[in-house]
Amino acid sequence: QQQQQQQQQQQAARQQPNRQPPPNRNQQNQQRQPPQQHQPPATPAMAPPTNGGGAASMPPPKDMRPKTEDVTATKGNDFEDYFLKRELLMGIFEAGFERPSPIQEESIPIALAGRDILARAKNGTGKTAAFVIPVLEKADSSKAAIQAMILVPTRELALQTSQVCKDLGKHLGFEVMTSTGGSSLKDDILRLYNTVHLLIGTPGRLLDLAQKGVANMSDCKMICMDEADKLLSPEFQPLIEQLIAFMPADRQILLFSATFPVKVKSFKDKLMKKPYEINLMEELTLKGVTQYYAFVEERQKVHCLNTLFAKLQINQSIIFCNSTNRVELLAKKITELGYSCFYIHAKMLQQHRNRVFHDFRNGACRNLVSSDLFTRGIDIPSVNVVINFDFPKSGETYLHRIGRSGRFGRKGVAINFVKSDDIRILRDIEQYYSTQIDEMPMNVADLI
Repeated sequence: QQQQQQQQQQQAARQQPNRQPPPNRNQQNQQRQPPQQHQPPATPAMAPPTNGGGAASMPPPKDMRPKTEDVTATKGNDFEDYFLKRELLMGIFEAGFERPSPIQEESIPIALAGRDILARAKNGTGKTAAFVIPVLEKADSSKAAIQAMILVPTRELALQTSQVCKDLGKHLGFEVMTSTGGSSLKDDILRLYNTVHLLIGTPGRLLDLAQKGVANMSDCKMICMDEADKLLSPEFQPLIEQLIAFMPADRQILLFSATFPVKVKSFKDKLMKKPYEINLMEELTLKGVTQYYAFVEERQKVHCLNTLFAKLQINQSIIFCNSTNRVELLAKKITELGYSCFYIHAKMLQQHRNRVFHDFRNGACRNLVSSDLFTRGIDIPSVNVVINFDFPKSGETYLHRIGRSGRFGRKGVAINFVKSDDIRILRDIEQYYSTQIDEMPMNVADLI
């Protein structure tokens, strides 16, 4: 009977279809996926821009120009002499700083002692680090509060200063926030709900955040003003005075600039406490910047510029115009001549300006056409030629423009295209700043 039952079971099994084990779910998903789309081959890297004659423009070479004595004539101090935090010293040396420049030697120990400072020094001599280092030393990363503000007149300078803070303070754990009129107010407000130690920006935006109660300044005991002559213009000064009113009474104010007009004195008398005055401006014009002028009629300017591009050994150049419209027109002309060229001016979207500034600084292009937006404190080490396509209308603007070449004591050249009605301003600049602007020689190849 058992044998009969086994035979019946075997017969039933043969009649049933073969059952496969259920497929793995992952396999099912793989089977359902559509076939992979064909991926196009990776596009080759963009050809580097050219700078005349169709020759490929490599990134600017490392700057090996000799430095002038306005950054080398130091007292021989070392950064270690200021008893800075070990982590701060690490950031300073990793950023490539070797020894303090004269403005840093003068200002760092005074700022660390808590004194107000009124400092006048040339462009490109290390002013930014002269106030950033004391800020980073005195602030406490374990304290969740805004402890220092840095005011600058332009968005570009705010971003650059923020980067210096991050580079020098990379081992300190500080939260650095940049806020300017071109950024989203909503995003800035949300950011301030988290910890911020150092706040960098333009006066109008920082005052707005303080008035809204989202930027609490009750623990902010340091305020640094870079390019203070611009910050104390009628446009900004009332905003700054309101902003300082949000700070504690025992605040410390540091003012830095290349020029200090009369308006600075009234601000000093009203808001500063016996400031320590530093003046490293025996000669106002930058040492190391050789200045020339050429009589050029309007219709000849582009031709003259073309000649300079063809004959000068340019690492990077900045060409200044007096209006945003002329900036765009000239940039188009330069591109048509076959030279790589970017342009930047105040009417461009902030995001676009940031991209142009970043790419030019990283060597993506040799030439930049700019309005006076770009004159204050912007540090592009490879720029060795500045051309005033339009001659500036004031001595202060001229000083800041030619300061784009010869950054941090490197040697550079400034070339001015002048018309007959510019000569009076040029002579006034020579006399006021005790400088010399020579007529451009015939053999321009020898200028650099």
